[in-house]
Amino acid sequence: MLTEADLTALWVTLKLATITTMILLLVGTPLAWWLARTRWRFRFVVEAIIALPLVLPPTVLGFYLLIALGPAGPVGGLMEALGGQSLAFTFAGLVIGSVLYSMPFVIQPLQNAFSAVGRRPMEVAATLRASPLDRFLTVALPLAAPGFLTAAVLGFAHTLGEFGVVLMIGGNIPGSTQVVSIAVYDHVEALDYTRAHWLSGGLLLMSFLMLVAVYALNRRFWVIKP
Repeated sequence: MLTEADLTALWVTLKLATITTMILLLVGTPLAWWLARTRWRFRFVVEAIIALPLVLPPTVLGFYLLIALGPAGPVGGLMEALGGQSLAFTFAGLVIGSVLYSMPFVIQPLQNAFSAVGRRPMEVAATLRASPLDRFLTVALPLAAPGFLTAAVLGFAHTLGEFGVVLMIGGNIPGSTQVVSIAVYDHVEALDYTRAHWLSGGLLLMSFLMLVAVYALNRRFWVIKP
C-alpha cells in the first residue's frame, strides 16, 4: 500500500531521528551533567532556554531558523561567503532544527538521572582516588543508565513526529527533506486516506512500542537497583 516515495520519506525520517538523537546524546550529556552538579545561581536561565521548545510553537522556531539559515541570514550568508550553500531546505538544516526542537526531551531526562545519582557515590569514588573522568565513566554513567534509555527513546520518538519545524526549515522536497509527517499531510490533502492510514498507523505503532520498552526496562532497572 505504500509507494516508493512513502518508503523514501520513512527512510529520511528514520535517518533524521537517528542522527538527531546521537547528536543530542553527545552534546546533552555534558550539559546535563553540568546542570545537575553546578551551583551557579543563574542556572535557571540555561534551563529555561533548553525548555523553550516545549512551549514555543514549532512554526515560530522553524521560522526563525529559516531566517538564520537562509541566504540572507547570518549562518546561511556566512556559509555562502565561504563557498558553500545556505542550510535552508537541506537535510543538514533539518538536523539543526530537529536538534533544537528535541533538545528538552533528551537533556531533561539526563539531568534528572544525574541529579538522582547524588553526590555521595561520587565522593566515595573520590576517596578511592578515582579521577573526575573515572568517577563520571564508572559511577555516574552506570547509575544514570535508565535516564539515558529514556532520553534516547524520547528524543528519537519526538523527532519522528516533527512537522512544523521540519516543514518550515526543510520544505517538502521528496527524497531530501520530506519526512513521514509531511507525507501523511500530503496524502490527506489529496484525500488518499488509505496511504495516510498506513503511514500514520506505522508511526503510532512504532512510538507506542518504544514507550512500552522504556517503561518496561526502567521498571526492571528500578526493581534491580534496590
